[in-house]
Amino acid sequence: MTTKEQLFAHLRANKHLLIAEKKAATKFADPVEFLHFTIDAKGKAEKAQANPELLNLAEFPVKVVINTTSIRDSHKDVHIPGLWTKSLKEKKGLFLLQEHQMKFDKVISDRVTGYVQTMSWAELGYNFPGTTEALIFDATVEKDRNPFMAEQYAKARVNNHSVGMQYVKVELAMNSEAKFDQEEKAVWDKYIGLIANREEVEEDGYFYAVSEAKVIEGSAVVAGSNFATPTLSMGKDIAPPEAVADT
Repeated sequence: MTTKEQLFAHLRANKHLLIAEKKAATKFADPVEFLHFTIDAKGKAEKAQANPELLNLAEFPVKVVINTTSIRDSHKDVHIPGLWTKSLKEKKGLFLLQEHQMKFDKVISDRVTGYVQTMSWAELGYNFPGTTEALIFDATVEKDRNPFMAEQYAKARVNNHSVGMQYVKVELAMNSEAKFDQEEKAVWDKYIGLIANREEVEEDGYFYAVSEAKVIEGSAVVAGSNFATPTLSMGKDIAPPEAVADT
């Protein structure tokens, strides 16, 4: 059995390689447990309701969470608030895709507005204290473009989303008191208080803090590496909030 000391030694010895691999890879979703919530007029989370009548329309809007910060995902990564600021300013043209497939028949919408909105975890339906920065896509779903996914949204079957991205700034955080790990311990101390699922992270003793990333696309997925990515609304007029976080 690998001890925590052995794990830390492995992370320490391979730190630069592991971070380089994370930066070089395009991150996608992978299966984890997830839940599906929508937001009602009072800002409380409730189970999503299917609305098959949307399929009588040529198009309808959806508001979806593509990513959330301050929670460790299944890649052992924690996205730090502000990581999308630069990318959203620079990115021209966003896509909402089916399962990260950049193909004509897998495009759900190219009429997408992306922005960051500060939300409480309670608004998203999770029993965590505090808030998160949610990467939101407001998109227009055209039924004839991807009929299958239009039906999935209308029937409230899209439970999870995922961001296709590339990391720009990544740091290793370790809860280690070894003299070799002072830099990693400083990263741990800086960010551990932000993490919603902190108990799980403390049990492992490490995570990767991602403070800048490039948005490539957002996707509807069966399950994502970040489970707190629900559909917020569909079939309603959508307008970005008045106060959007630095996007």
